[in-house]
Amino acid sequence: MKQVTDKFGRPLRDLRISVTDKCQFRCQYCMPKEIFGDDYAFLPQEHLLSFEEIERLARVYADLGVKKLRITGGEPLMRKDLYKLIEKLNDIPGIEDIGMTTNALLLKKHGKKLYDAGLKRLNISLDALDSELFGQINDRGIGTSRILENIDYAISLGYDIKVNMVVQKGLNDHQIVPMARHFKDTPVTLRFIEFMDVGNDNGWNFEKVVSKEEILDMLREEFTLDPLEPAYFGEVAKVYKHRDTDSHLGFITSVSENFCSSCTRARLSADGKFYGCLFATEGFDIKSLLRSGISDEDLEDVLMGVWNKRDDQYSAIRHKITEEERKARNKINMSYIGG
Repeated sequence: MKQVTDKFGRPLRDLRISVTDKCQFRCQYCMPKEIFGDDYAFLPQEHLLSFEEIERLARVYADLGVKKLRITGGEPLMRKDLYKLIEKLNDIPGIEDIGMTTNALLLKKHGKKLYDAGLKRLNISLDALDSELFGQINDRGIGTSRILENIDYAISLGYDIKVNMVVQKGLNDHQIVPMARHFKDTPVTLRFIEFMDVGNDNGWNFEKVVSKEEILDMLREEFTLDPLEPAYFGEVAKVYKHRDTDSHLGFITSVSENFCSSCTRARLSADGKFYGCLFATEGFDIKSLLRSGISDEDLEDVLMGVWNKRDDQYSAIRHKITEEERKARNKINMSYIGG
């Protein structure tokens, strides 16, 4: 296995693979209905990477140092027969961990097959405990009961589960303590995500951000929390433990405490483009290379070169650029590249 680093000396360790750009939800911070309406043209099947192409890329990336894979979307459970891809990825030497980010709506239908195929970790999006509010946020009127039932089902199967809550000031920040209260005595790790300016369609500004410190202040009025050391280089979440239980809380602090200096993640869009950052403006077309008949050896050289040139650090410069400069950046949408 090669040791590959980018321009800032950051190693390649994680590969996030989007398998579809479709989703049932229309959350304002990701796929607002005004943009992604009922007539929105999603990627046709032939434009998506096949499972065989994804497996091939994952094998090459494993040889370049990737140890962890994350399946994303859109909503990955909308990709037909996804368990077959998990089976392929689970057989790749060097891959130590496979996770998936999901809204959990289809977990009861697909969760058992995916677990048996080798998927062991889930990151589940849930932005409020209040059912009416959650229905407003997902803009489909889908309440929390179905998601909570599917979380319980996934726990019963043996999944390691994190629940992700994107916090926006004035929208769902009053749900921070109820969410923490609900998951405190469960094996679920609740993670609070600072509202980020991913893409160009979610109406982001600094005033809507609730920082990690603000969230901690709210939580400490009811809970006693102790910070934990990072479990590994490049760990994104700042993790805390409830002193009186084994439950953990995490914070994704892209806005207030960026983690660009230790970012080890490559991202692969559903149609086969490489992105070096969640806030990237341009991708590198890998699919065309795959379908041109390139050898694995030459493909590895190309992917190594792409990572060597990587210099993304948007979160580190977000506070240094003007609002006009920020708005002028044509960032890729999160629904296309995954979270």
